[in-house]
Formats: sequence, C-alpha cells, structure tokens
Amino acid sequence: MESINNITEKDFPWIISVQVCKLKYFESKTPSAHENRQGLTGFYKEPVAGKIWVGICNLSGDNQADLENHGGADKAALAYSADHYPVWLKELSLPDLPYGGFGENLTIVGMTEKTVCIGDTYAIGDVLLQVSQPRRPCWKISRRWQRDDLADQVDKTGRTGWYFRVLKEGFIETGLPVVLLERPYPQWTVEHSYEIMKNRRSDIPTARKLAACRLLSVNWRTKLVETKRWDTIKEGVKGFVHKFKIDKIV
Repeated sequence: MESINNITEKDFPWIISVQVCKLKYFESKTPSAHENRQGLTGFYKEPVAGKIWVGICNLSGDNQADLENHGGADKAALAYSADHYPVWLKELSLPDLPYGGFGENLTIVGMTEKTVCIGDTYAIGDVLLQVSQPRRPCWKISRRWQRDDLADQVDKTGRTGWYFRVLKEGFIETGLPVVLLERPYPQWTVEHSYEIMKNRRSDIPTARKLAACRLLSVNWRTKLVETKRWDTIKEGVKGFVHKFKIDKIV
C-alpha cells in the first residue's frame, strides 16, 4: 500500500473553486432532441465563498434532481480538473467557461484522470475524501453549453472528472491543498477505469479484475459483475446453438 510522506506543501494539488447548486427549473428552447427537455436540475453549479460543510452524501447547499444517477454516499462530491479548462476554452471557442461548468463541486489544480486512482484517500483540511469512480458524462453537459456533441467529446477525451465518497465530514474552502494520504490501487487510474467500463463487453477479463476492486463504487462493481453474467449467458447460448446444430444433424 503506497503512502505519501515526503512532499512539500508547494507540490500539493489545491482547490481553486468550490461549487454547489440548489435545484433549478430548466426549459430548453433549442431544437435538438436532448435539449428539448424540461424539469429540475442541480447541474448549474455556482462558486461559493468561505467554508462549506462536506457531509456523507453531499456538500451543504448542493442538491441533485436525478437521485438514481447522482448523489449518495459513493457520489458525495464531483471533482474536475482545473487543468482541463484552458483546453476546453480553446477547443469549444467559448468566450467564457467558469469553474463548475462541468457540474463539479470541486475544481482542483494539479490533478487529472491520469494521475488520480480509484481508492485514493485525500485530506482537504479536516475532511477525508476517497475516490470511488469516474464520472460518466450525460446529456446535461451538452444542454448546459448548447453543444450537442459536448458529452460525446467529454467521453472521447476522457476528461470526465471523478467522484469522491466522504470518509470524514468537515469544512473545506477554496485554496486548501489536496493531500494524498494513501493509494491502494495505483493500477486503476480514473482514466484506465473509465476505458475499462466503456469496453467491458469486449474485454471481460479486465472488467472482472476491476470489479474485484473493493473501493470501487457499488454501482460500478454491479455493472461490471453484470458483464460477467452477460459473458456466462453468451457462453450458454453458444453451447445451446452448438448442441442444437449437432442434434439437428444427427
């Protein structure tokens, strides 16, 4: 188990912005299919100043409308790399792209999907956070910025973000360092884990290995286990078809 002890404070990643959102009503006017939706959303995060409480299931003042796919203990806080924002600004040719633009609670400098691993435990002030899974982008990203293909771009580039579970509640604020305390699964970066989930049906052995990661979220482990079941079903169908052909010949 890897432990980080010999780092100076200037080397730490740090929180450049913290965002929350109360539920808001939206009604899109654009013609594309996924934009012609209306209802409540907690995607439009806005920066907050000062200390904010981080609880077991979310940040104080933050709400999620779709509780089936967002929120809960394994998705208490969504993090996104501040390092991606200059790239997105250039690629999307937007005049402005504020922190929180990808629906994240924590915008962090010096961390990306390539450097963060499932099960990493971080200290931010008195709060202890643990990486639980990558974020899977949905249509709300496209709707937020009126770009039909933006969710697909997030998916293809792997600039997805990741979720934290809360091991110890407390207050956080902008400017605090994000200190890595423990890294039990250096082989499972957020980037690698996301690719495995995307290709789980074409690379079942690797999906099985990731499913065995005990600190991966329950939701992702369940989906990967379902992949194993799908493999079993396919083999059963193959066997049935093969037997049927033999019986028919005989």
